[in-house]
Amino acid sequence: MKTSLFIAQRYLFSKKKKNFINFLTILSVIGVAIGSAALVAVLSVFNGLEELTRSLHTSHNPELKVSPSRGKTFQADSLLYTQILDLPEVIALTEVIEDNALLRYQDGQMAVNVKGVSDNFYQQYRLAEKLTAGEFKIKGEDAYFALLGYGVQARLSVSLSNDITPLEFWYPNRDKKTVSPTNPLSAFHKGSLRAAGVLFIEQQFDQANVIVPIEFASQLMDYQNKRTSLEIKTTDGKEKTIKALQKKLRSLLGDKFKVENQEEQQATILRAFKIERLFAYITFSFILGIASFNIFFSLAMLAIEKQHDHFILSAMGASPNLLRNLYLILGALIAFGGAILGLLMGYLLVWTQQKYGFIKLGVEMSLMNAYPVKMEVTDFILVGITVAGVTFLAAWIPARNAAHIKSK
Repeated sequence: MKTSLFIAQRYLFSKKKKNFINFLTILSVIGVAIGSAALVAVLSVFNGLEELTRSLHTSHNPELKVSPSRGKTFQADSLLYTQILDLPEVIALTEVIEDNALLRYQDGQMAVNVKGVSDNFYQQYRLAEKLTAGEFKIKGEDAYFALLGYGVQARLSVSLSNDITPLEFWYPNRDKKTVSPTNPLSAFHKGSLRAAGVLFIEQQFDQANVIVPIEFASQLMDYQNKRTSLEIKTTDGKEKTIKALQKKLRSLLGDKFKVENQEEQQATILRAFKIERLFAYITFSFILGIASFNIFFSLAMLAIEKQHDHFILSAMGASPNLLRNLYLILGALIAFGGAILGLLMGYLLVWTQQKYGFIKLGVEMSLMNAYPVKMEVTDFILVGITVAGVTFLAAWIPARNAAHIKSK
């Protein structure tokens, strides 16, 4: 192996006059470097997007959410609430009624997700810091109010200063006995609120969500003593505490309820990110594989050029394995140089984006102007392993053939 490494170094760093093979070798290093840097950058972008998504949903998703395993609602149980609040990790429990309704304002209307919450809802989330207009409140001294997602407010052109025209919520009347064929309006329950504030969180939330007091939601939807979920906040919000409490709640509530942490609440979108990241990795690995064809051709041509050397080495007792290892090591040296250069380029590119954000999203009213990126050590390791695997495949055939070349 030492002999193969020595000869490979001599071939690679030869001071002889440069020829086409030397040029192709340099091109191979550059190709591997660019492919490695691109792969690091793409993986970092997906890391950044995933982290951004987590942080955005964290602002309106509770640390733990309790909902029925079957059906949509469950009966409110004060004894159950007491048992949950007695757990040392629990600092707040919020009752929730959540369902779709029709929202009308002046001449506009749209379907929205109405979320009715109990008075302590402000303890659950960081929504107050997402307020872009108005006041952060859902109750006054003698009136109820609504908090609108930015998309809802924009689509209906809701004016927070308009005290005359309220928001009208329409919900189907589930009591068929009270529905009159001669009065179409009896098929709906109707409620009115004033808009107090506008929240700007992320598109999925902003386009369809309205937060209201739970008393208003219960009356509008005729839920009475039913609830759709409970939202729980822990004492310190640490992952260890949340996992411990989640385990206790699952034991306490049994199979009738599911207890989800923040990641499980947004499992669908996070799974989509992981799938997209996987396909991006596969795509750029193929591109890296195409770039490695230069390694294949440079080694194949070098093997032909060095036939006389092979004959001399064979006469001196070199085995076919030595010749094969020689070209495998030579391919590894080319890839190693390209990978180191590429990882360094990728690091500098991602670091520059983190610090200066020179690549913009190009989306108006976005929460951030530049593409979010995040570097992870595992990505650099993964890229290194990928380069090693691709290089081995590219160098194997020339190395195998070189071991069987006979001098003329």
